[in-house]
Amino acid sequence: MAASAHIVDLTLPETGPPLAILLKAASDELRLQILRVLAQDSFSVSELCTIFDLRQSALSHHLKVLIDAGLLSRRKEGTAIFYRRALAHGPLQSLHEQILQHVDETPVAPENSLGIERVQRQREDNSIAFFNGNADQFREQQELIAPWADYSDVTLQLLDRFEKGTFGSIVEVGVGEGWLLADLRERSHIVTALDLSQDMLLRAQQHAGHLSNVSFVHGSTDVLVKQGHQADVIVANMVLHHTPEPQKVLTEAASLLEPGGHFIVSELCAHDQAWAREHCGDLWLGFTPKQLECWALDAGLALTASVFLAQRNGFQIQVQHFQRC
Repeated sequence: MAASAHIVDLTLPETGPPLAILLKAASDELRLQILRVLAQDSFSVSELCTIFDLRQSALSHHLKVLIDAGLLSRRKEGTAIFYRRALAHGPLQSLHEQILQHVDETPVAPENSLGIERVQRQREDNSIAFFNGNADQFREQQELIAPWADYSDVTLQLLDRFEKGTFGSIVEVGVGEGWLLADLRERSHIVTALDLSQDMLLRAQQHAGHLSNVSFVHGSTDVLVKQGHQADVIVANMVLHHTPEPQKVLTEAASLLEPGGHFIVSELCAHDQAWAREHCGDLWLGFTPKQLECWALDAGLALTASVFLAQRNGFQIQVQHFQRC
């Protein structure tokens, strides 16, 4: 019977959250809105308080209920705790997935959308302020975590592995001081250098402004999307952990790529070194490879190659190559 595809097994699980706890968690409108807001991002407790205009004491109760039900998971990043939607698993996986499916069919409340915009603006302002105030020391501070030569060499090796000739167009997201632009220009007819920080973009122009067919654009990937820009390759080296909405970067990168286009991202693996927030302007303490792969898959990008570089200081770099499906 066709209808059997919609039947949910309500047998009580031997392990994991009981059915009653899951149903209780999904029976409150505020908790459903929390799940909806967390569909595309993770937020700290203070950020969620801003989004929902609630005191932390009031919000914490609802977060605990969702955690106990297995609908949310949390991760400590330095002194902050970030919440995200948990992956469905176990005997109640089908019901869990159906709850989230119905939640996602409901629009985010207008007042919550405004709260999300405030949080994202604050994240972006914090990132821009750091880079505008530390442009002179950027390379030195970045080298504390990961030497630029390590991941830039791998990026170029991946490019050369997948293309024997010259690309039509390459975009570098978060160009920084423009160290990679000359190498990218050798491999492409046109290169677009993109950065949120005007100060960093000016330094990139000073370093690589003499190169022909290299344009410098102030803004994020959404600027290029609005312009209808298309590219064969997008490179993002050590950018996502400085970005207010890292998943959005992958989504927009996929929309910018030509069919079969390449997205190469160098990133820190997840770590617990909270000092990187203050000294290096990090908004996120790295990402697990699985998290990046899931975001890429949702955006229509398939993982084709991975390289991992261990650092003597304990950090680990991941260089991932994705291709537009």
